[in-house]
Amino acid sequence: MNNFQAQAGVFYGVGVGPGDPLLITLKAHQLILSADVICYLANESGTSQARDIAQYSIKSRDESALEIAIPMPMSTNRTAANGAYDLGAQQIVEQIKQNKSVVFLCEGDPLFFGSFSYLLERLSDDHRCLVVPGISSVNASASALQQPLTLLQESFVVMSGRHTDAQLEQALNTHDSVVIMKAGRARPRILAMLDKTGRIQDANYLAYIGSAEEEIIIDVSQLANKPGPYFSLFVVLRQERNS
Repeated sequence: MNNFQAQAGVFYGVGVGPGDPLLITLKAHQLILSADVICYLANESGTSQARDIAQYSIKSRDESALEIAIPMPMSTNRTAANGAYDLGAQQIVEQIKQNKSVVFLCEGDPLFFGSFSYLLERLSDDHRCLVVPGISSVNASASALQQPLTLLQESFVVMSGRHTDAQLEQALNTHDSVVIMKAGRARPRILAMLDKTGRIQDANYLAYIGSAEEEIIIDVSQLANKPGPYFSLFVVLRQERNS
């Protein structure tokens, strides 16, 4: 296998998968090893889930290698989030102008509900950007459940906890398979919509998929009717599948 090296002056969006470090692709691993700079989003305490997932790849790097943690406020306030992305983009550009390769670590896939999208939007007009796909939590959840997401003519839709009750209700009534990402604070609303549409029995709940804190609940009627962790999702599949 040829050794793949990060190229000078290039910004990479690298998916590190949903939580299991062994699900990082070889290409992502080699980029993490060879890049001049690694960057990632971090919470107010400095913790980064993306970095935690990639920790074994990072440990193989030179200890003096540069890392940039972009602090991201855990808020629905888009003004604060956009300010963080602006700051992060500025820091990344400073490194690119020095002809350094920069890898941005992103949970799951960079372009599927990925924070990398907002940095790509800010940098792509003036700088070379490349993307390395990663395994999404949707695919990892299907594997954990050992259930196909779609079969034959079944329809499939991905929603999020930020959609309205009406949008969630329509999706649940319309589609055979529904994944609701980022359940978090919306968990009570989602449970209510599952009950209203008669799809409680079709639903599965997963949190921190692929990590040591992984939680899988098949009978969501037993799930506490209160907000849950940000990294959680519902996988709703028809019990009577096409054959």
